[in-house]
Amino acid sequence: MPEIDRRRPGQNPGRVPNRRPVGNRKHKKSNTSVIAAAIFIVVVILIAGISMLIKKYTPSKERVDINAYYNIQNEDDMAILLDNERLEDMAKYWDGHVYLEYQTVHDKLNQRFYWDFNENILRYVTPSDVVSVNAGEQSYTVTKTSENTDYTIVRVDGENMYLALDFVQKYTNIDFLVSQEPNRVIITSKWGDRKTAQVKGNTQIRQKGGIKSPIVADVAKGSKVVILESGDNWSKVATEDGMIGYIKNKRLGEEQTETLTRAFEEPVFNHLLKDKTISLGWHQVTNQDGNNRVANVLQSTKGINVLSPTWFYLNDNDGNIYSLASHSYVDYCHQQGVEVWALVSNLENPDVDTTYVLSHTSIRDKLVKQIISAAIEYDLDGINLDFEALQAYNEDGAYVGDSYIQFIRELSIMCENNNIVLSVDNYVPSSYTAFYNRSEQALFADYVIIMAYDEHTKVSEDVGPVASIGFVKEGVENTLKEVPAEQTILGMPFYTRVWELTPKEGAGEDVESTAEDYVPYTFTCSEEGMQTVENRYTVNGAQPTWDETTGQYYVEYENSGKTYKIWIENETSLEEKLKVMKENSLAGAAYWKLGFERATAWDTIIKYVN
Repeated sequence: MPEIDRRRPGQNPGRVPNRRPVGNRKHKKSNTSVIAAAIFIVVVILIAGISMLIKKYTPSKERVDINAYYNIQNEDDMAILLDNERLEDMAKYWDGHVYLEYQTVHDKLNQRFYWDFNENILRYVTPSDVVSVNAGEQSYTVTKTSENTDYTIVRVDGENMYLALDFVQKYTNIDFLVSQEPNRVIITSKWGDRKTAQVKGNTQIRQKGGIKSPIVADVAKGSKVVILESGDNWSKVATEDGMIGYIKNKRLGEEQTETLTRAFEEPVFNHLLKDKTISLGWHQVTNQDGNNRVANVLQSTKGINVLSPTWFYLNDNDGNIYSLASHSYVDYCHQQGVEVWALVSNLENPDVDTTYVLSHTSIRDKLVKQIISAAIEYDLDGINLDFEALQAYNEDGAYVGDSYIQFIRELSIMCENNNIVLSVDNYVPSSYTAFYNRSEQALFADYVIIMAYDEHTKVSEDVGPVASIGFVKEGVENTLKEVPAEQTILGMPFYTRVWELTPKEGAGEDVESTAEDYVPYTFTCSEEGMQTVENRYTVNGAQPTWDETTGQYYVEYENSGKTYKIWIENETSLEEKLKVMKENSLAGAAYWKLGFERATAWDTIIKYVN
């Protein structure tokens, strides 16, 4: 069939019509939409990024809840800023005066304030006076003189005692400033150099370093701040009105050193120290007949210049003492040029609760008066206080450790007023005797005596020496961290513990005996003098050998199936201890007890005490 020509007349048969395909028009419209969308997304991203940057670098205007920040919960609460550190403890603001809890005062400002929670009495001892305040009163006594204030000094609120900061300041080198919004007291107790800087422009201090941290306080240009911690970009500072936070370093001017001072007369403590090396012998007297042997006791010694008879002991919970004192004993010693420092103990009557006595002010006062009355009556030169086996806490769990040192403070004032030397016996320092507070003892007492013995006793877990040289040296070293050498007397033993070891039945044959800490014997011990010990091992054919580690001779032997171990205290071990005394320039030596030594021991002693 012939092909039909469908072209319109006049149309060039060889030319295709110039028409845009429908599909291409749609494609171009799609590209435009994509570009517009992409531009829109970019713009959104840019806006979001800029917003984020603005948000990131714009300081937060959020402010801390200032009362919550300083833990202000009640209208009378006050935050405590002590030396630019915020304490967890809170103060109270009553009748226009700041009150701190007793424990805060004692632990943070002045340990010499003593609160008797049994009788509601506050005590403070100066070098010359005893200050006493009853709860709820505006008056107080200084020894026997009455003084007055315009505020209540001690307020008791339930189980808590609060002490007026104005009264604390009378006896403590502190200054304080009261501010509001929030209520706070700014206390300064540390004096000397501190770093400060002026603020360059109006700014804020924040809770933490960073512009997003909440604002603690506004600070004006030219304000002075104390620099507590310096950082790379932010530093921790305190304002003069006690606001603590962080400030940007570029807001701080040049760092300055400022010296804080305050006019305050620190207490000066005097001591009745002897201008000779003390050589003190403890003379154990258990009845009046013992006093009659004083001449024999002294004649068998050499170099003794102080005798300490065991005359007095706490005899009941009312503060009464038992006495074995003798006028003729003291007279004889004085004729021989020997001083008498009578010993006062708390160990003889097991029914006495020493903690109870010392933690009740009225009973403690009675005890002090009885001791001083006896010292005056018998013309004593000194008192040697030997209170042992004390506890830091009473049966109810209340801390009473301060009662002992308060007793020493109050006794020392009475002793000094009557020209009586006060010496105090102490264990070698340890964590569980820290409450004996030797540094405070040294301020009030004249001498501190180290009982550098009983390294091992019958209640020890195992046998060992009474006083190895390492034990003695460590005791002296640690004591001298708290007590001046010129007030320290080294106590040393004349006695030896003889250890008797009895094998346990089945030792080495049962499961228990396989334990690493198993001791295959039971032991007892006896305290014996120098010559008695030598006679003992000589009779048993034993030969002692020198032990360099303990600084003692050691001997061991068997008898009737039992083993005897002895770390010997004699002239040689005694000399090692006397060398420690001399090397540390101590005030002297003391010996427990007279009668356990032999004559040759005194030939050794006089080489070091004369």
